[in-house]
Amino acid sequence: MSTLRAALLVALKDLQLEVRTKEILTSTGLFAVLVVTLGSLAFYTDPVSSPNVAPGVLWISILFCGILLIGRSWALERENDAVFGLLLAPIPRASIYIGKTISALVLLFVIELLLVPLCLIFFQIEASGIMLPLLALIFLGSVGFVSTASLFSAVGIRTRARDLMLSVLVFPLVAPALLASAVATRELFAGATTAEILGWMRILTAFDLLFVGFGVWVSRHLLSET
Repeated sequence: MSTLRAALLVALKDLQLEVRTKEILTSTGLFAVLVVTLGSLAFYTDPVSSPNVAPGVLWISILFCGILLIGRSWALERENDAVFGLLLAPIPRASIYIGKTISALVLLFVIELLLVPLCLIFFQIEASGIMLPLLALIFLGSVGFVSTASLFSAVGIRTRARDLMLSVLVFPLVAPALLASAVATRELFAGATTAEILGWMRILTAFDLLFVGFGVWVSRHLLSET
């Protein structure tokens, strides 16, 4: 079985489980709404300053929702040692990492479809003309973040300090990509055109290729030791 086909089967398994239980989307979605609501109430002052505050609230929400979502996704594999079923399956080890990353990305995108309109409404930001570049920025920023977090979640699945390790190791590694995403979003909210933020998109694309490539390469070796 090819690596990509096996990865899609792993991702489909996770998504079907979530459709039945709705455990991750429910808890993460409520958390996302709470963070954006509290952020808008705490930091919003007027329409002039809101473009400077909204990107931080948006990306902090995405960051913490992503960590919560990915941690819970791998925790399901840890329960009843279900991860050994994946490891015993006749599929490449990299397929497990790729499949879990794809399913986490899909679930995070669903949460982001809720977060973005809420953020635009609460901070009174005009949506016309910025939705496509904004969604592109969110996609690029999410890919690098999720691929890195999934790798360290896989590595620490059998450790007791897995939650601490996930936070301590992932945040510094993805900080450049998240900072680039936040700055590009701020410029977009302030009136920058798509052409003016293409440089930030190229930087995020380079980060994504680096993170994903490194994750696929390392997972082939590390998952065999899980």
